[in-house]
Amino acid sequence: MPKKKPKFRLLSAVLATVCIILVGDAVAPTAAIGNSQYIWWIIMLVAFFVPYGLISAELGTQYPSEGGIYHWVEKALGEKWASRVAWYYWVNYPLWIASLADLVTTYLMQMLGVEMTWTMVLAIQVFYIVLVSVLGVLRISQSDWLSNIGAFVKFIFMAGLGGLGIYVLVTQGTANPIDSWIDLLPMVGENGGFDFTGLGFVSLIIFNMLGFEVVSTFSSDMQNPKKEIPKAIILGGILIAIFYLLPSFGIGVAIPLEELQTNSGLLDSYSILLTVAGFSAAAIKAILVVVGGMFIYTLIANIASWNFGVNSVIAYAADDGAFPKSWAKRSKTGVPYVVSIWTGVVALVIAVAGILIAEFAPADIYDFTNLFWTFFSLSLVMLLLCYLPMFVSFWKLHKQGPQVKNGFWISGGKFKIFLYSAVPFLLLLIALFFTLFPEFNIEMFSENWPLIVGSCLMIIIGEFMVRGIRVTYGKVAKVGKYKNGKGKLPATTKRKAARRTR
Repeated sequence: MPKKKPKFRLLSAVLATVCIILVGDAVAPTAAIGNSQYIWWIIMLVAFFVPYGLISAELGTQYPSEGGIYHWVEKALGEKWASRVAWYYWVNYPLWIASLADLVTTYLMQMLGVEMTWTMVLAIQVFYIVLVSVLGVLRISQSDWLSNIGAFVKFIFMAGLGGLGIYVLVTQGTANPIDSWIDLLPMVGENGGFDFTGLGFVSLIIFNMLGFEVVSTFSSDMQNPKKEIPKAIILGGILIAIFYLLPSFGIGVAIPLEELQTNSGLLDSYSILLTVAGFSAAAIKAILVVVGGMFIYTLIANIASWNFGVNSVIAYAADDGAFPKSWAKRSKTGVPYVVSIWTGVVALVIAVAGILIAEFAPADIYDFTNLFWTFFSLSLVMLLLCYLPMFVSFWKLHKQGPQVKNGFWISGGKFKIFLYSAVPFLLLLIALFFTLFPEFNIEMFSENWPLIVGSCLMIIIGEFMVRGIRVTYGKVAKVGKYKNGKGKLPATTKRKAARRTR
C-alpha cells in the first residue's frame, strides 16, 4: 500500500506565507527610507499588496499548477514571455542566496564581536549555501516545521525590536524626529521640493511583499487549496504588514538615518535600544547573541520555504523546454533536485567570486565591502522584472472567465480589473527605473554601474540562453515536427504537445 503523502494544513500554509514573504534581511534597507516609510507602506499596501495578493489567489486556484507564475504567463502570453519570466525568476534566486550568505557572516562577526579572515568567511558562506541546497530536496510538507518555527522566530525578534522602539520613543525620544507633517510625505526633499530619488524606495517595499505566487505551488500538498490558498494569503498578509512595520519603526527610533547600515542595522538597533533602556553590557551581549542566532535561523528558514516553490516552477519550465531537460528531474517524493543542485552551485560561484574580488580587487574600482547590497540589488531587479508579465497575464486570463468551479474569483467590472492589473504594473516599472537610475547625474553612474551593467548582462544572457534551449528542446513537443520511425509521436511527447496547446 503506497505511503500517504503528508498534507499541508492551513496553519502551516499561513506560517509558510509569513516565512516566505517576511524577510528580515530587507527590514534595515526599508527603514533607510526614513519617516516617510509609513506613508509609503500605506500607499503600497493599498495599491500593490492587496491587488497582488488577490491576483495570486485567483491565478493560483483558477490555474493550479506547480508551474506557478511560469504556467500563468505561458497560458496568457505564450512560450517566449514565459521563458523570460522563468529565467528572471531563477537567476534572482542564487543571487539572493549569495547575499544572505554574506549577511550570515556579517551577523556572526557582529554578534560574537570578532573579525574573520576571508578564508573563514568563505568557509561559513559555503556551509550556508550547501545547507540550504540540501534542504531544497525536501517537499514543503516535509519541512513545514522549519518554516513554522521560522515564522514564530521572526515574530519574536521583530516584535521585540518594535516593542523596544516604542519604549525608547516614549521615555527618551527618537533618533529621527518628525519636525513637521512634511517629514512624513514621500518624495519631498530637505528644502520642501520634489525629490525623485524617493521613488527608488518603492522597490524595497515591493520586495517585502513578494512571494504570494510561491504559496500557490503548494496546492498539491493541501487538503483544499481552493479555500486554503486565499485564506493563507489574506491572514498571512495581515501578519506580514504588522511585523514589517514594527522593526522598521524600532530601527528608525534607534539610528539616525545617515548612520544606518543596510547589512547590520537590525543588530545595531537592538544594541542601541537596549543600551538606552538601561540594560547592562553583559545582558546586551547575551541578547545580541540570541537575536543574531534567531536572525540567522530565519535566513535558513527563508530559503527552505522558497526552495520548493522556485524549484517547482523552474522544473516545470524545464519540462516545457525553457531550461535544460535535466532540470526537470525529480526525486521519488516529487521534488525537483537537479535544479536545486544547480542553484546551489551558481550561488557558490557568485559568493566565492564576490569574496575574492572584495579581498583582492583594487579599492578604486568599486567598493565591494558591502557584498550583501551588491548581490541583493541585482537580485531585486531580476525579481521585479519577472512580475511585469504576471499582471498582464491576469488581465488577459480574467477576461476568459472562471476555469475551476468554486475557485477564488475577483468580482467587479472591467475598470476594476484594469486597475488591479495596471496600477501594480506601473508601480513595478517605476520601482525598476529608479532602482537602476536613482538620480540623473554622472555621479550616479560611478556608484551604480555594477547594478546597471549586471542587469543588462543578465537580460542579454537570458535572451541567448532561452532562445538556444527553445531551439534545442522546444521543437520536440510540437506535433508534426519530429516523429519516430513509425511515423508516430512518442506518448510522452503527445502529452506535452496536448498540454502546450491547451
